[in-house]
Amino acid sequence: MRRRVLFVCTANSARSLMAEALLREMAGDNFEVASAGTNPGSPHPLAIRVLADAGIPTEGLSSKSVSQVTPEHWDYVITLCDKAARECRPSFESSQKIAWDCADPVPDNHYDAFSRTLRELRERISLFVLVHQKQTTPQSHHYDPVTVFKALGDERRLTMVLLIREHRELCVCELTAALGESQPKISRHLATLREAGLLASERRGQWIHYRFHPDLPHWVLRIVNEAAEASRDRIGPELHRLARMEDRPVREPCA
Repeated sequence: MRRRVLFVCTANSARSLMAEALLREMAGDNFEVASAGTNPGSPHPLAIRVLADAGIPTEGLSSKSVSQVTPEHWDYVITLCDKAARECRPSFESSQKIAWDCADPVPDNHYDAFSRTLRELRERISLFVLVHQKQTTPQSHHYDPVTVFKALGDERRLTMVLLIREHRELCVCELTAALGESQPKISRHLATLREAGLLASERRGQWIHYRFHPDLPHWVLRIVNEAAEASRDRIGPELHRLARMEDRPVREPCA
């Protein structure tokens, strides 16, 4: 059964609509998503535009009042501003409430402001999905060769594994920049690699870092190492793009 997530802000015209569209695109198989406002208006054209430009479907997005969704059960209610957090708290007593304070792009009324909000929401939602979705990484760590080879058989996933081997660990945003792919696609590939038991993730501060699973057997490591040695130029362009990436996450030393 998919867990139900409701995003709430004041007008339900930008932040919560963008969050709804993002989560549905990133993890719609695991979550049923909606949004509402404590004082709803109408969808802001720039919010719809930045979503469309990012390749995120906008069909069906509409502004609605919190009162319209209050009778329904929501596993998570995520508020995107302090005002919404205060006003809607009594309406969802049985839900797990999460408060995010995201800058409202509407007062600026510029494309760049909406684009920044989209990036912020994308990072927060990526973390939410990683923390709250059902864990699918094999617990027994009995590695099936068929599963491993299927996971590595995709060109993009193999490239991601080789990049992580080169750097020891990388974040979603770094892999997105290196491969030139959208964040939802990268997240889906990472989920496949985690499910196969090839990668483990660790949250430090606001970032999720991916590295090889500590229980990888020697035969899997040997395959990855030999693949890297046999195709040294394979990830050259990706390494170049990664080296040119601005505002890369600052990694604190592990405890």
